[in-house]
Amino acid sequence: MTDEVETISISISADDGSTDDVTLPAGLVDLVAEGDQDAAETVGDITLLSFASRAHHIVHHGEGSDPELEAQEERVMELFEERFGVTFGEATGHQH
Repeated sequence: MTDEVETISISISADDGSTDDVTLPAGLVDLVAEGDQDAAETVGDITLLSFASRAHHIVHHGEGSDPELEAQEERVMELFEERFGVTFGEATGHQH
């Protein structure tokens, strides 16, 4: 049955020239899309949300952090707010 599920492949390229591809169930991408978002924008949103969530967890709920890690978390939160127009705390209801 799982072979019958349509998939979509997304290509990722980095400034350093490295690349990767990720294959996801197309219906899942459609499910989490907001409005008329295309697949690339949807995966981009989920990627930024995931990095912001992980950074928040490491800095605020992990075993400890350092100034460099805190600066990385602060920057991803700025990028999050630029992209989504709300803070991570407003979007997730999780504020400190």
